[in-house]
Amino acid sequence: MRIGMMCYPTHGGSGVVATELGKHLAAMGHHVAFISYASPLRLGDLPPRVSFHEVEIEEYPLLRQFPYTLALASKIAEVARAKELDILHAHYAIPFGAAALLAKRIVSEWPVKVITTLHGTDITLVGNNASFRPVTEMIIRESDAVTAVSRFLVAETVRQFDTERAIDCVYNFIDPGRHDATPCSCLPEKRSRDELTVMHVSNFRPVKRVQDVIATFARICQAVNARLVLIGDGPDVTAVRCEAERLGVLDRVFFIGVVDHIASLLAAADLFLLPSATESFGLAALEAMASGVPVIASDVGGLPEVVEDGVTGHLVPVGDVGRMAARAVEILSNPQMRRVMGEAGRRRATECFHYRVLVPQYEAIYQRALAADA
Repeated sequence: MRIGMMCYPTHGGSGVVATELGKHLAAMGHHVAFISYASPLRLGDLPPRVSFHEVEIEEYPLLRQFPYTLALASKIAEVARAKELDILHAHYAIPFGAAALLAKRIVSEWPVKVITTLHGTDITLVGNNASFRPVTEMIIRESDAVTAVSRFLVAETVRQFDTERAIDCVYNFIDPGRHDATPCSCLPEKRSRDELTVMHVSNFRPVKRVQDVIATFARICQAVNARLVLIGDGPDVTAVRCEAERLGVLDRVFFIGVVDHIASLLAAADLFLLPSATESFGLAALEAMASGVPVIASDVGGLPEVVEDGVTGHLVPVGDVGRMAARAVEILSNPQMRRVMGEAGRRRATECFHYRVLVPQYEAIYQRALAADA
């Protein structure tokens, strides 16, 4: 098959999953064309059967804002014709699902199919906004297939949009082989041999509640010799730094910034914290589990489908810093518990979320869409 892949090129989960999916599909013999305003972060050097097509953004004095969705649709149509694409796979409803459906109409002489994957905030925040809701409803209705990354998100989409159409649940995935990494030498040296490493990865938006990470870590430091490694970047970085300074732990907090491949950093972690207000899946938690790291996360959204409470880590109510800290101290103070939970997480990630299990599910959805009019 010839597949057009549309996604955000940044370090968010939807872009990571789309990029890894495209690379795995190419390795299986399919041809994949990525279409976005920049090369996806994890794409790197183009592997065989993979191409990248940039959407050019220009400025026009007449327009207050450049109509990116229209430019994207035109580029998708151009690539669909040039590459004779069979599938347009949009990761995120707005703007990619809308642009893909418009491109399908532009190339109406070519029987291309549109698959839209819902990743979370495109439904719970962006798509449900009054300004975009009619467009999101149209995307769900007119796509040839719709998938969501968790059972929670399937149910939430049905609830919020009162849709009766079938939505396939296809979980996000990992490549276990990439998580057999040695700890990255870019991390600062430990202050002492017994210092433990707590880690968090996100885009530092308010929904990630990174201030709760700091508050939890401050309590951890009262009982355990530890440091905190923060990976990523975003609008809350300054506020997080100020909170760490206010709580007197800034000298133990390390801001690493955006990292392309995080497996070598996760390999150095003893515990992973994810106190998000909501997560439709929780790819960062899954990647931590794949690296054998216990996870303490919020008991919300799709996280209970990823983290097995009491087995691969713990789930706690959103905002319950006290309980998160108590669970963290319990794990960090018990090497045997850390090892057992880490091994259970690695096993669950490999058995339930291996790309070899989940990528073929997307492949089957493509084939089903193509066969619908046959």
